[in-house]
Amino acid sequence: MLITTILRISIRVIQLLANLFSIWITFGWKVRKTRKAFERELIQQGIPKREARRLSRSIKEAKDQIMSSLWKLAFSM
Repeated sequence: MLITTILRISIRVIQLLANLFSIWITFGWKVRKTRKAFERELIQQGIPKREARRLSRSIKEAKDQIMSSLWKLAFSM
């Protein structure tokens, strides 16, 4: 009984970690694509490249805050 409970908990923890990892990878990929598209749009509108990069950095910072909150939530239990 105790062994099966430990195995079930272990499986759930592994599933949770795998899901968090896939979210991290997918979210990072989507943010990277969004940043590049945003930079291209700004440059096409006539904003200098340096300023476009500076503005798009806020997207990455927002992603970092979201992921930090997610990790804290997941591992505070």
